Amino acid sequence: MKILMVNKFLYPNGGSETYIFQLGEELQKRGHEVQYFGMEHAGRVVGNRAERYTKDMDFHTGKLQKLLYPFKIVYSFEAKRKLEEVLHDMNPDVVHLNNINFQLTPSVIYAVRSYEKKTGRKVKLVYTAHDYQWVCPNHMMRIPATGKICFACRDGRFGACSKNRCIHNSRIKSLLGTIESGFYKRRGTYGMVDAIICPSEFMKRQLDTNPLLAEKTVMLRNFVERAAVKAENGTKECGGLTGGKQNGAGETTADYVLYFGRFSEEKGIGTLLDACTALPEIPFVFAGSGPLEEKVNQAKNVENKGFVAGEALHRLIAGARFSVYPSEWYENCPFSVMESQMLGTPVLVSDLGGAPELVQAGRTGELFRGGDAEELTAHIKELWEQPERCLEYRENCKEINFDTVGEYCDKIVKEVYT
Repeated sequence: MKILMVNKFLYPNGGSETYIFQLGEELQKRGHEVQYFGMEHAGRVVGNRAERYTKDMDFHTGKLQKLLYPFKIVYSFEAKRKLEEVLHDMNPDVVHLNNINFQLTPSVIYAVRSYEKKTGRKVKLVYTAHDYQWVCPNHMMRIPATGKICFACRDGRFGACSKNRCIHNSRIKSLLGTIESGFYKRRGTYGMVDAIICPSEFMKRQLDTNPLLAEKTVMLRNFVERAAVKAENGTKECGGLTGGKQNGAGETTADYVLYFGRFSEEKGIGTLLDACTALPEIPFVFAGSGPLEEKVNQAKNVENKGFVAGEALHRLIAGARFSVYPSEWYENCPFSVMESQMLGTPVLVSDLGGAPELVQAGRTGELFRGGDAEELTAHIKELWEQPERCLEYRENCKEINFDTVGEYCDKIVKEVYT
């Protein structure tokens, strides 16, 4: 089978890139041909045989080229033309769309259907919903200026995006987002795909509010591997804050609470830092980067490890007493919540979006009301003061069985691609 992965970024940038790279690699191991289409970038790590990519677009630079962006983010003639070139060179059986809005635009959907008409070949057009873009112009269902959760655009009327400046708190960008969403709604563009993969039941419910999408959605959770954590002395490594302690299973765990991910408001970092301040006796470790990094560095009982990945991150996760995921937007199916439990570390997770679906509350972790600093503080304090509960949760985490990438690959080929 020939599969073309389409995603605006073709370099490591976030969860959707982790998804397409690992899935693509597994598909290739199983004998399928996989190529990629997206933006050109100095850090690009995958590509296509035709060597066709769109020009890089950075909305955060001051280049004069940005003056043309309003015309490109609604419909990209460049993306449509270059994708058609890749399609005619590759002749794929499946085109798997991921993050396409703004930089690539849904013009790529028309490129696939145009290719079908010209060649007479049928292509299975699949989309994985990594966010809520197809029912919310700013993709998060959250008003940035106020931090409030919002469903105003879910009924297909997008004026609230402009009114609330939902895209980068900019009236012009928000107006463009409103225009883009209205344009593709009127044309029924998103209904042209054959199947929509929703990584959470929550995501599926949101997309099902659109009648064009409702009969095409399928819930298929993300995959994660159960990594083996190695240490030089043959035991699990401590985080380096304090001396490790032996738990009931003879494993060494460090005395810290862990957050790993982006340092930003929608991730609940402000709320978590309030909890850190209220609990000066508890040591916290943060691993990541983002706009709130300076505030993280100012917290007296927080050690900022910066960006950590691979084996080093696995050791950090496995060594924590528990990890905290305080997101204040509707997360889809966060890899970090899954990864923590697969490494045997309990999780404390906000009750928003698809993240709570990943936790067996009272067995592998606990939930708290998203955005509630007092409730978060109380949960952290209680878990910290009851290490035996964390040890029980650790044992229960050993029973967690999320799909591996291999199992996910089997499902997607049998249930979605064919």
